[in-house]
Amino acid sequence: MYRYTRTPDRDGSTASSRATARQPGDARPIVRDAATVVSYAVLGCYTFWLYAFGPAVTLLREELHFSYTTLSLYSVVWAGGAALAGAGFVRAARRLSRGSLLWLSTLASVGGATLFTVGRSAPATMSAAALFGFAGTMLLTVVQAILSDRHGSRRDQALTEANIAAGASAVLAPLALGALTITVVGWRATFALPALVLLLLYLRYRQLPLPSPAPDPAAGPGGRLPVACWLFAVLTAVGSAIEFCLIYFGPQMLIDAGLSAAAASTALSSNYLGILVGRLLGAGLTRRAGRAVPLLYASLALTGVSFLVFWLTDRPVLAIVGLFACGVGIANLYPLSLALTLDAARGREDQANARSQVVVGLVAAAAPFLLGSLADQHGLGVAFALEPVLIGAGALLLWSGIRARRTAECSSPTP
Repeated sequence: MYRYTRTPDRDGSTASSRATARQPGDARPIVRDAATVVSYAVLGCYTFWLYAFGPAVTLLREELHFSYTTLSLYSVVWAGGAALAGAGFVRAARRLSRGSLLWLSTLASVGGATLFTVGRSAPATMSAAALFGFAGTMLLTVVQAILSDRHGSRRDQALTEANIAAGASAVLAPLALGALTITVVGWRATFALPALVLLLLYLRYRQLPLPSPAPDPAAGPGGRLPVACWLFAVLTAVGSAIEFCLIYFGPQMLIDAGLSAAAASTALSSNYLGILVGRLLGAGLTRRAGRAVPLLYASLALTGVSFLVFWLTDRPVLAIVGLFACGVGIANLYPLSLALTLDAARGREDQANARSQVVVGLVAAAAPFLLGSLADQHGLGVAFALEPVLIGAGALLLWSGIRARRTAECSSPTP
């Protein structure tokens, strides 16, 4: 049964009824309290920025006329900032309460967005991208930590529900950017929208007590993460790499299938819509505990089949359908893999959360770069063979992680 604690937080507050036990078969519903709702809203704001960033850099290139090499550096510096945030999160979490870390990361993210929008040169906007990557990833990580602290073994449903807001942002951010581009205010105003929402959230909830982690007594101070935790962390990164490769290079495949560049870019919205639909379905399916693993297997299978449709067809309509179905499959790879990562951490959730963001930053940056390099040498159609390799690797990592977790559970002494 659940073990509840009323441990004072670092800021002196108390988080009531915080579940810390791991009971995969427990059907107890999660409670969407104020801390949960704030976390969902903050994550939606961050992902709005994230999905607006790529199209914004394209518009920025048209203004500043820099090279494609310079264009690729924006994603590199973002990933570098993200990896740095992952490396420093554990230390920051030891010194700051969840509330302080949340709002300081929010402030820094707003600063990055401001510098990006007011910058008028490549060095200035690239520096803003690095700050954005660092602060935004720190914000993402602390939100994930709050949801994990609050919901314990039901973090899978909480993280899936939180990523519904991310899916909605994926659809809305490019639309808002495109709509504002043709107005007097221009595309830069898009980045002010999340900042305004975050300001309202801060004014309303800045005194809200947030839960702090309740470590497993068996974990001990420091130490290494379990093997299963690392395998699930790499699975989380592979899921992100599958998504980013499709987002970066999917439109070019549609162009090869006969669409114009403008139509291909617009058609990418079908993938974002699929992600939103998939996360809505995932939120419903994870209302009962213990469904994360079968849902992940099903998601990888759907992603694999639908990608083959997208990859092998020369009919634009069928390719767009495949792109939509890929989005449905990809949708729950990140939140459910992350939930397994944190669940396998055995009292070191902050460390697992941080390390997973480092791995995600590195793999998600390396995979599209590798695909692009292969495309330059062998053509995009051949290069996209990387996607089935990543999907197969994801299935292998999931299977290996489950085996490693079972082995660890069998070898652990009974309390």
